[in-house]
Amino acid sequence: MSGLILRDATAADLPAILAMLAEDTIPPAREADPSDPRYLAAFEAIDADTNQRLIAAELDGRVVGTMQLSFLPGLSFVGSWRGLIEAVRIAADLRGQRLGEQMILWAVEQCRARDCKLVQLTSSATRTAAHRFYTRLGFVQSHVGMKLHLRD
Repeated sequence: MSGLILRDATAADLPAILAMLAEDTIPPAREADPSDPRYLAAFEAIDADTNQRLIAAELDGRVVGTMQLSFLPGLSFVGSWRGLIEAVRIAADLRGQRLGEQMILWAVEQCRARDCKLVQLTSSATRTAAHRFYTRLGFVQSHVGMKLHLRD
């Protein structure tokens, strides 16, 4: 599918982005009311940070995908930067049309343009189809991820 535009999200994109996040069921009911002011505060923090990008994927004037790109400095690999791809979502009615592939390949190029040594991402252990997707795009399952939830 052609015509996908990938751009930095604006506050006006938040309703569509939050709707895609709410479609996620791992874990269930993970999102709050879209009018919760914490969402706008988070957007403003991301928008103000030059090492963060919230991306809106637009098709025919509709926001149909999103992801966050983070650029992380590090000491390892001789002071190399790494790119982190997070919160990748495609609108449920458009999945399976290779939009996610276009988004990830674009994100990798953004990381390459920022001279990142590597690109990393995480995916829930239960999302085996997503793991196959990322493997097909060249990602290697190299680490075990862990989380410690600090609050509800």
